[in-house]
Amino acid sequence: MLELKHIKKYYYVGDSVTKALDDVSVAFRSQEFVAILGPSGSGKTTMLNGIGGLDIYDSGDLAIEGKSTKDFSEADWDAYRNNSVGFIFQSYNIIGHLSILDNVEMGMTLSGVSNQEKKEKALKALDRVGLTDHIGKKPNQLSGGQLQRVAIARAIANEPEILLCDEPTGALDTETSDEIMQLIKELSAERLVIMVTHNPDLARQYADRIIEFADGKIQHDSDPYDEHADAEQFELKKTKMTFWTALKLSFNNIRTKKGRTTLTAFASSIGIIGIAIVLALSNGFQAQINKTQANTLAQFPVTISQTATSTTGGANSNDKVKTSKSNQVKAKVSDADKATHTNKLTKGYLNYVKKLDSKLSKNVTYTYSTGMNLLREVDGKAKTVSFSNTDSSNANSASAMSAAMANSTGVGVSVYPSANDGGTTFLKKHYKLLSGAYPKGANDVVLIVDRDNSTNINALKNLGYSVKDNQKFNYGKIVGTTIKAVNNNDYYQSLTTGNYVPNKATTSLYNKTDNTTIKIAGILRVKSKSSENVLASGIAYSDKLTQNIIQANKNSKIVKAQKKADSNVITGQNVDNTTKKTLVSYLGGSTTPASILIYPNTFKNKDKVLSYLDKYNKGKSKADKVIYTDMAGTVSSLTGGLMDAITYVLVAFAGISLVTSMIMIAIITYTSVLERTKEIGILKALGARKKDITRVFDAETFILGVGSGALGVVIAWLLTFPINIVLQNITDLSNVAHLNPVHGIVLIIISTVLTMLGGHIPARMAAKKDAATALRSE
Repeated sequence: MLELKHIKKYYYVGDSVTKALDDVSVAFRSQEFVAILGPSGSGKTTMLNGIGGLDIYDSGDLAIEGKSTKDFSEADWDAYRNNSVGFIFQSYNIIGHLSILDNVEMGMTLSGVSNQEKKEKALKALDRVGLTDHIGKKPNQLSGGQLQRVAIARAIANEPEILLCDEPTGALDTETSDEIMQLIKELSAERLVIMVTHNPDLARQYADRIIEFADGKIQHDSDPYDEHADAEQFELKKTKMTFWTALKLSFNNIRTKKGRTTLTAFASSIGIIGIAIVLALSNGFQAQINKTQANTLAQFPVTISQTATSTTGGANSNDKVKTSKSNQVKAKVSDADKATHTNKLTKGYLNYVKKLDSKLSKNVTYTYSTGMNLLREVDGKAKTVSFSNTDSSNANSASAMSAAMANSTGVGVSVYPSANDGGTTFLKKHYKLLSGAYPKGANDVVLIVDRDNSTNINALKNLGYSVKDNQKFNYGKIVGTTIKAVNNNDYYQSLTTGNYVPNKATTSLYNKTDNTTIKIAGILRVKSKSSENVLASGIAYSDKLTQNIIQANKNSKIVKAQKKADSNVITGQNVDNTTKKTLVSYLGGSTTPASILIYPNTFKNKDKVLSYLDKYNKGKSKADKVIYTDMAGTVSSLTGGLMDAITYVLVAFAGISLVTSMIMIAIITYTSVLERTKEIGILKALGARKKDITRVFDAETFILGVGSGALGVVIAWLLTFPINIVLQNITDLSNVAHLNPVHGIVLIIISTVLTMLGGHIPARMAAKKDAATALRSE
């Protein structure tokens, strides 16, 4: 069955050599009870460990059923301990955080035995040692004799051929010792039992064979066995531990130390708490920054006008100008004129702007120099009104029309982008509804008031209201007011001279069926200081309204006449080609916008918008290039660097927290390895592989990682409430700290991964521990 051939095992400490086994040769029968006697340090335990595969011999050979073990790998020795050997130790070596049943099942768990078969064998073994009534108890609920019976049940549950006993009664009283020895004696009838003991009386009373050991050698053998077995087919079933088993083992261990586990998880979660709070604050501040950016860019949009100023057209202000001594006058084009550039807003360019990525700018406003023919019924009579000082009611001269071209919105009127929802999103973002409703279509306009509810007095006067400075109006007097936009063909009448004059404001003109009804839908107030200059106080309408009026008037009689004439068809004055285009545009005959206002979402997106616009100009001549005005450029350059710096600081802080958390886990895992050294030895004695031991501690770090990550996220989320209260009192910013649930899940995953990485090295250290040394640790 088992034979040792010239086995040697030496230990080296400095220059000294200890010969634990010095050329030992002995053979054992398949069924017998062998007692090994000898003084401490004689080598008997080393021989027992060598037979069990806990200590590997230096030279010689250990043959099992005639098969040599010289070429055994670590996995072979693990399988041998699991399948062929059962250990009974003096100190029981029961895993404290497992139940009695789980302890007995552990060896079979490593063998991959099915749950049903494993439980049946464990119950059978426990019944044989008389512990059927104690299977649900924990080790700390049993006496010493009962614990040793558990160890015996564990040793025989997997039905090994060899039972190795190391001082099995050393910690027991006489009566209990006799009971245990009688049980071991019964087991020797079925298998080989080798027992190491200091008690010669017990050896002589129960053992079939006594081997006396001293100085690493066999001194006497009472019943030698000299037959040599022929080599047989000796199969080893490889051991395996699933991650689920490792998880269960680690969870049971963690569960027995609830207080310490909670403190450990909290200590490990500090890094996650820090990162989570940073992310929560970062999200909130980023939202505030984005809001501020959007408001700023709403006040200073990227502007593309028909007439622009080139930044490279004028002379450098730093150039030195020499004083002339000449008595002659030199004609020179001014720097301002040199810098003036006429943009060709062609159909192709307008289509290019329309293709701008909506993620960069959802709002693009088109303003036109088109006038509106507006009438309002005041005190039962039709009256000519306007949205600004430059509409058709004042269009009696070319200078008025020129003013309209220069400033299409005039005094007390603004145009907002209609976008896809008629501009509702734009207005809701910056303005609070005081009365009425937000616009539902192009024909709905609104009155914009400042934070003190004041509005431009001219906006009200132009609408026909009799108003004095600081006079107050009820909301109801303004909301619902209707205004009629009259088509050119109805508004202008042709004279015999070929010129045109506006018709008188009459009730019949007001009630024309072709008129467009415009309504003041609501009164809006700016939400914050940063929104005050987004739209001027007064009337605001969508660019879609102007586009609709252009569509209605572009083929009108007066427009066609003005296109053919070389003079102003209203005043009769001769005009040049530029002024003629201005007049046609004012009368609604041009679909080319006076300016395009692009509202980027953020400063970074603004830079992308500018890059997109610059791309159009590549390869084009100076005359064909389209120049834009970027009023927010200076602000962008100042804030961009600050935002990046803040981001770098937050990233650095997060990185330090992560590293700290990782080191914390490594230390905790290493501490757990030291505390559970004996458990490591027990698992190895039961046949656990290195990867199984590693898996146990990896499972523990996995549980700690998930637990500490979840705990950290929960604590950080709870901390956002007092943080928000403090920040609101200090900065007047509400709901700044906001933890994104996705970030919370990601942080738990990061915590788990980093915890397992940090704990893997100590886990590998645990796997490399010598089994015999680990079993001797306390």
